[in-house]
Amino acid sequence: MSNIVTLTLTLGVMIYISWQITLLALVLLPIFVVPARRMGRRMAALSREAAEHNARMSTQMTERFSAPGATLVKLFGRPDLESREFADRADRVRDIGVRRAMLQAYFFTALTLVSALALALVYGLGGWLAVNEHLSAGAVVSLALLLTRMYAPLTALANARVEIMSALVSFERVFEVLDLTPLITDAPDARPVPGTESGRPVPVSVRFDDVSFAYPAADKVSLASLEEVEQLDNRAGTTVLHHVDLDVPAGSMVALVGSSGAGKSTIASLATRLYDVDEGSVQLSGVDIRDLQTASVHRTVGLVTQDGHLFHDTVRANLVLARPDTSDEEIWDALRRARLDELVASLPDGLDTIVGERGYRLSGGERQRMTIARLLLAQPSVVILDEATAHLDSTSEAAVQEALGEALEGRTSIVIAHRLSTIRAADQIVVLEAGRVVERGDHPTLLARNGRYAELYRTQFADDGDANEDDPLTA
Repeated sequence: MSNIVTLTLTLGVMIYISWQITLLALVLLPIFVVPARRMGRRMAALSREAAEHNARMSTQMTERFSAPGATLVKLFGRPDLESREFADRADRVRDIGVRRAMLQAYFFTALTLVSALALALVYGLGGWLAVNEHLSAGAVVSLALLLTRMYAPLTALANARVEIMSALVSFERVFEVLDLTPLITDAPDARPVPGTESGRPVPVSVRFDDVSFAYPAADKVSLASLEEVEQLDNRAGTTVLHHVDLDVPAGSMVALVGSSGAGKSTIASLATRLYDVDEGSVQLSGVDIRDLQTASVHRTVGLVTQDGHLFHDTVRANLVLARPDTSDEEIWDALRRARLDELVASLPDGLDTIVGERGYRLSGGERQRMTIARLLLAQPSVVILDEATAHLDSTSEAAVQEALGEALEGRTSIVIAHRLSTIRAADQIVVLEAGRVVERGDHPTLLARNGRYAELYRTQFADDGDANEDDPLTA
């Protein structure tokens, strides 16, 4: 704005002194404007290419330099190849930086040259007019000084265009993400889950009413620039749930079993409203989850996954994620109930000990119990366990199961498990195959029916050599 004001006032004074000389000085103006437009486009293209290379470098660093990624590269990958690929991209970014700096230097030098030529023209024409007494010598000097005041803001404005074009590349990438329409949004009249307004856990029922669901196409959940492709796949996903009916009364435990890919984890994602159903409805305490506040749903429904993810932070920070105002007494109580208090007390800095990326300084069972302690602090009314003990040894599984007993007590729970021995006590067992409910009932009933559940049970315990003599199929 200051350059525009300076330029306008300078032009006005110059035209008042001598419009002829001013017109001559403006003849060179296109030499400013045209290169600035071309240079802006060129700089924008270089900035876009540099941003893409930087993004790929960041992705490679995030994946390969993480604890699991570095281990994988060491065991199965080729570190030298990874290093060369990273170096090639870094070299490309460096070369682009040098080219941008040189282009800017050439551009600025050319503008300086043009302004010098304009000054020479003013002195030439002004001197001729002064000799012929059409203009005073003082007016010529004044015009020359004013010309420097005109071309300085012109140069700055031309440079500003180049800088703005380069900066717009970053804005494009940011706005591209900001403009992506979120899949999950609260309805204008959304309300909390009934009975949870006080913030304390209350009995909450879960119901799936004739639910069908297909995962959204890639273009609905991502961007081509983030996936490093020209165009995202816009084909809709295959339907993974077909007219599923599931009723989990408040305070009861329902187990989901079935083959891999049957839709068990999808049900967990829908119950926590990570996705919305295509047909039917998911209800909490009789209210469609789409009519509830998403934040209230996440406070009400807690999920424990099989990977037990932890941040590269302290034990305390990982535990209080859901309730930042939690006191140390509550933290230690949750650790005790998760059978982790002795371990944390033995750590060098106690609650302030850094657990490492993804919690790699803890064993698998300890990470799972840490997530259970976090769940206990969150105090959800509904607990979903998605293969919470799938990758644990017998000793760790026993400890986690004991901790889960504390977490599930008095709560509505949905337990997803491949190990059928862990869900015998469920109030109802639902068998899923290819996204459909094929059987439901308690453990003895399903065994007596000699259907899909009995087949899974027989196969698993035949492999494990741990048949229960009380079961009719293995007696």
